Amino acid sequence: MYRFLLTRQWVILTLVALLLIPTMIRLGIWQMHRYEMRSARNQLVSNALHAKPVPVEELTSPGHTVTTHDRYRTVTAKGHFDTAHEVVVRRRTNSDDEVGYHVLTPFVLSDGRVLLVNRGWIPSDGPSQTTFPRVPAPPSGQVTVQGRLMPDETTAASGIKDLKGLPARQIMLINSEEQARRLHAEVLGGYIQQTAPEPKGDSPEQISDPGKEDAPLNYAYMIQWWLFAAGVPYGWWVLVRRERRDRAAAREETEAEATPASV
Repeated sequence: MYRFLLTRQWVILTLVALLLIPTMIRLGIWQMHRYEMRSARNQLVSNALHAKPVPVEELTSPGHTVTTHDRYRTVTAKGHFDTAHEVVVRRRTNSDDEVGYHVLTPFVLSDGRVLLVNRGWIPSDGPSQTTFPRVPAPPSGQVTVQGRLMPDETTAASGIKDLKGLPARQIMLINSEEQARRLHAEVLGGYIQQTAPEPKGDSPEQISDPGKEDAPLNYAYMIQWWLFAAGVPYGWWVLVRRERRDRAAAREETEAEATPASV
C-alpha cells in the first residue's frame, strides 16, 4: 500500500523533510536567543535612562572605559565650555537622515579636568567640506550641563573609519584618549550627549533618546519557525495520503479497463 515510499523520489522528499525539521527548530531557538538578548539590552537602556542623575565624576575618570551598564546614564557636570578647542564630527546624521556634523565641545570642570560634550547635530551647509561650519555658541560662563554618558567611539564598534589628514578641527570618531593628546589635558573617559540646557533656537539639534530594539519581531520569528517545523511532517503526511489515493484510483481505473465488458 505504501510501497511507493521506497521510490527514489519519495526517499529524497522524506530525507529533505527530516533535515528541515531540526533546521527550523534550531532557527527558532536562535530567534529565541535574539529575543532574550534584545529584551535584556532594552531593559538595560531603560534602567540607565530612568536612573537618578549623578555627577559625572562618580561614573568616569581620565582613562576610564565606560561600561555597558553605565552607558546612557544621565550625569551632570559644572564648569564652562571651551569653544576655542571645539571640533566637529564628520558624517553624522540627524533624525531625518540628513548628513551633517556633531558638535564636540570640551567642558572644563572646576578642577581643570575636561569632559567631552556632544552638543548635537548641525547641517553641513558650508561652501565645502574643508570649511569649518558655523556652530551656534553654547552658554557662556559657569553652567551646569546634563547628558547621557557614552563610551569612546571605535572603528570596530561603529564601523566608521578614523580617517587621517582631515581639515582642521574636524574628526571622525569621538575618543577621549585622542582628545586628551590634542588638548594636552586630563580628559574624562567617554563623553556625554547633552540633554540640558536646551540650545537656543533648537540648534545644535540635540540627539534623541536611543530607540528600543524590536525584540517582539524576533519572538514572532521564533513562533513562525517552530510552526514551520510542525507543519513539515503534517505536509509530508498529506502528500503521502494524496499519493496513495491517486495510485489507488489509477489502479482501479486500470483494472476496470482490463476487465472484459459483459454482454
